[in-house]
Amino acid sequence: MPQHYCAPAGEDVRILAAKARALMPQDQILIHVTTDDQRLATLQDLFAFFAPEIELITFPAWDCLPYDRVSPRPDIVAHRVHALCTMLNWQKEKKRAPRIVLTTVGAVSQRVPPQKALDDAQFFVQKNDTLDTEALINYLNQNGYNRTDTVRENGEYAVRGGIIDLFPTGFDDPVRIDLFGDDVEHIKIFDSATQRSLKKIKSLALLPASEFFLNKENIENFRQGFREIFGMAGAATPVYQAISEGRKVQGCDHWLSLFYEGGLDTLFDYAPSSTISFDYNAPIAWNERITQIEDFYQTRLTLLEAAQDKKSKATASVGETYFPLAPKHLYIPEDERATWMHAHEVFELNPFNDPSAPDSIGARTGRNFADIRAIPDANIFGALAQHIQDIRGDVNGPILIAGYSQGARERIITMMEAAQFTNLVKCDSIKDVKALPMGAIGIIILPLEHGFVAPDMAICTERDILGDRLTRKSAARKRKADNFLTEVSSLQVGDLVVHVDHGIGRFVGLETVEIGGGKHDCLKLVYANDDKLFLPVEHIELLSRFGSDEGTIQLDKLGGAGWQARKAKAKKNLMEIADHLLKTAAARELKKAEKLDVSAEVYNEFAATFPYHETEDQLNAINDVLEDLTIERPMDRLICGDVGFGKTEVALRAAYVAAMNGVQVAIVAPTTLLVRQHYQNFVKRFKGTDIRIDQLSRLVTGKQAKAIKEGIADGSVNIVIGTHALFAKSLKFNHLGLLIVDEEQRFGVKQKERLKEIRENVHVLTLTATPIPRTLQMSLTGVKQMSLIATPPVDRLATRTFVLPTDQMVIREALLREHYRGGQSFYVVPRIKHLEEIENMLRDLVPEIRVVTAHGQMPPSDLEDRMTAFYEGQYDLLLATNIIESGIDIPRANTMIVHHAEMFGLSQLYQIRGRIGRSKLRAYCYLTYPPQQSLTAQAQKRMEVLETLDSLGAGFQLASHDMDIRGAGNLLGDQQSGHVKEIGVELYQQMLEEAVAAARAGVDLSAPDAEDNNWVPNINMGAAVLIPENYVEDLTLRMSLYRRLADIKSDDDIENFAAEMIDRFGSLPPEVNNLLDTVKLKLLCKAAHIDRVDAGPKGAIISFRNDNPPNVDKLFIWLQQRKGAVKLRPDQKISAVRNWPQLKDRIKGLRNLLQEISATLNA
Repeated sequence: MPQHYCAPAGEDVRILAAKARALMPQDQILIHVTTDDQRLATLQDLFAFFAPEIELITFPAWDCLPYDRVSPRPDIVAHRVHALCTMLNWQKEKKRAPRIVLTTVGAVSQRVPPQKALDDAQFFVQKNDTLDTEALINYLNQNGYNRTDTVRENGEYAVRGGIIDLFPTGFDDPVRIDLFGDDVEHIKIFDSATQRSLKKIKSLALLPASEFFLNKENIENFRQGFREIFGMAGAATPVYQAISEGRKVQGCDHWLSLFYEGGLDTLFDYAPSSTISFDYNAPIAWNERITQIEDFYQTRLTLLEAAQDKKSKATASVGETYFPLAPKHLYIPEDERATWMHAHEVFELNPFNDPSAPDSIGARTGRNFADIRAIPDANIFGALAQHIQDIRGDVNGPILIAGYSQGARERIITMMEAAQFTNLVKCDSIKDVKALPMGAIGIIILPLEHGFVAPDMAICTERDILGDRLTRKSAARKRKADNFLTEVSSLQVGDLVVHVDHGIGRFVGLETVEIGGGKHDCLKLVYANDDKLFLPVEHIELLSRFGSDEGTIQLDKLGGAGWQARKAKAKKNLMEIADHLLKTAAARELKKAEKLDVSAEVYNEFAATFPYHETEDQLNAINDVLEDLTIERPMDRLICGDVGFGKTEVALRAAYVAAMNGVQVAIVAPTTLLVRQHYQNFVKRFKGTDIRIDQLSRLVTGKQAKAIKEGIADGSVNIVIGTHALFAKSLKFNHLGLLIVDEEQRFGVKQKERLKEIRENVHVLTLTATPIPRTLQMSLTGVKQMSLIATPPVDRLATRTFVLPTDQMVIREALLREHYRGGQSFYVVPRIKHLEEIENMLRDLVPEIRVVTAHGQMPPSDLEDRMTAFYEGQYDLLLATNIIESGIDIPRANTMIVHHAEMFGLSQLYQIRGRIGRSKLRAYCYLTYPPQQSLTAQAQKRMEVLETLDSLGAGFQLASHDMDIRGAGNLLGDQQSGHVKEIGVELYQQMLEEAVAAARAGVDLSAPDAEDNNWVPNINMGAAVLIPENYVEDLTLRMSLYRRLADIKSDDDIENFAAEMIDRFGSLPPEVNNLLDTVKLKLLCKAAHIDRVDAGPKGAIISFRNDNPPNVDKLFIWLQQRKGAVKLRPDQKISAVRNWPQLKDRIKGLRNLLQEISATLNA
């Protein structure tokens, strides 16, 4: 029997640290086994605070099921390999500090690669050494690295001439090797988001990115072992064929032991001299894990036998045949575990107070103030002060208060100071804690749920004091996604594009064309009647993406009048919109509304009950609303953000401020289910206040509805939440001050008209989950009050997405895993006709779960009842078409199966997947397709994008690209969708921005003589202007770089762009230098209204826009001062005679000349 140590939460880490320190003189390490990944992450944070001197590594489990068809995530595999290699190095070197390995039951129960395999699998790169590039690439290919065009994830590499980018195992950022010939000139760490260098390093030790290596020996081991165990039938499987060809396929990791002749090792083999400790109940969890693995194995065997039975054709068609290895090959059986435990010192932590436990130092679980919080108007901080006074005599050391985050700590300090606490000191490390003055209270940041009292230290946590919180991960380094989004949304071959002068065409590729004696990359565009247009890349800003290709869009005819007519009509309409928006904004300025304000102390107390850490976007939105409420004008603000991104919290805080000012709040939602959801959220958050909250929908009885309406009329109801029933003219408010509207676009015309009547002198806050791009938001800044929440909550885990053939075992295990962790699941099908087939399959396959179906052709009340029943947990699985309610937040639902995923579009898949992953739990999405059917290249690409899109905030904006039409319609009125479809999303946004600016300046852009800003100067210097293919091979990447260049507005931006190019691709070729110089000259030309420049060895001809210089008088004075060297010709063109034999002379001379002209005309 292992020893038990009494260790309440928090104190357990200090006991483990003390044990590791005691083991150090014996040259031993401590391996601590936790129950799961979340506990592991918490312990890691606690060790970083309490024992920063300890060398700590974590060893996580694979994030896929045993005997799965998918592989573990590359970053997890890389993390595991790095941990194993570190443990190997620990065996070879003398200990410099105490050492701990944190792992989980799932990880420690699984076998790992043999030590010798990893010991031999390192590759060293040293600055100034000669590098065998071919040997390095072979190493990368054989050791699990994947070749890509741009390196962004662990285990990727890219080769571009003399530059090799790779994301090595064990690194937080990728590395760039810069070669001069075969010599290593530089090794730099760079930022994967911006691709810019961060710092230089002198050497690089590369580790494998996989737990198996595809060299000849391992491939032969695999082939031989597979045939020996499964016979020749196994040789026909895709995994056998792929490995035989030296290719990795999804799921091949589940035959790991076959790659190594002597089999696999255990984690304990990597630490022969170690002590093993377990979390409380971790040994029981290990037993359950062994049982679970055996169940998975037996299920696979049953399916294999059924598939091999010729009579069972239906089952055989479910998925490709899977030949499972016996568990003993991949996992540690019970008898082997017992042997290991017998050979090591083992102890288990016990969170309960047990004075008889060995080495008990009298620590106990801290005070939880739940009993005080349950008392209305209780003085929670008075109770805290009393508790601190009570324990002062028992604790010979610091007393600490722990908040989850920086923001939480600041709020706690504010509330404690308001409660007359003094001598509060912020502590950011254990060193600060030890330096606390006598009598001071340390305020720390620590992800600890409950505190403890020990003889030398006591901690009270935010949760102990203020109530339920969710453990939050410490914020990772924030990365800018701008460049990533620009590159992902770059033009793809086949995209519909809009040329500002010629209309809608299709981009079919890049071609190099000779123009004026120099080679230019040109975008080849196809128009109606197969007409072609070649657009030089330096004019790419004349193009914009059309948006989603609906298949019904007609290409314009080159030279036809249709495009110009449509554009003129849209411009006229946009001027009307801009004028209306400005008038609305001006009228709003003149109206009066009540000033709603509340003291910081009272507000902070309410804000502190929010169980998450606010995102930056969310805080900005909250501050926008609070500011609007204090300026005595009616607020009319739109909050846009995906479901679960925190819009409701904005509404809650606005409602709180309004209610505390004595005015009534009405919240209107389009469905009964949304009303119920809001009602539950509001009641929970307003618990302990005197504010009365009621709901008005078909879910309340007639008698209840009558009483609520009377309460609304006499003012006793402070906040009412309801459907369109709140729009009834018979409903009289006593003192309505704030109206909150959820998803206004889903109300009918009559309800919207009634809304306009109600909102006259009332503060209005509108919430929407329809994506509205930032570009459209920015174009309306100052005209439409709008706040965008585009970043997910900080503790939100990205949904793990798998693309795989339909497999009944995977479906069963995925649904049961969710069921047994107390969650719910979605099963989404593309057609109503699929529902019955899948429902029958599920009832046979997973009889343990309760299934309800839903589709759009049901009567609305029936559909809503079913959705409500699912929301309330009466069913475990919702089987539905893609009508899954976009406004519903069901945090318990965290698994999704998508049937025939290849039949959905990218934005559809993104929206559907967005229904899960709304809590602190990891969500799983399985995109399935028929096993016998090969996917089209487009369908495969769509699902691959979704599979790799883990950046939640970026994903929201990326998906909005395909939904921009809907977003514009929602924001500006449904009739605008027609104009968007006629001229394209991007051009519409650009023209709207121009229209708003023009309306502000009193200019009518739709007038015949109005200035058109959508033009680009033509510059011809007889030079090659392009990014050569041998410099940037990937076409998509080149297009993204051209698009970024088009957005550049200053010389500084051009220099930064050039530095990035050198960083990423090496020294700039002459053609790229010419391109950058051309962009610089274009900026000067645009400022001087110069339309065209033709330059050669003998000088230049300069043409003005419409042959009309903007400031003729100043231009004449300047020409006279030039004394004939520069002349104005009769055709209004400037002629400059020069001696520019070389291109560099031409560029320098042109730059000086254009700078003079620009300075003259703009003086």
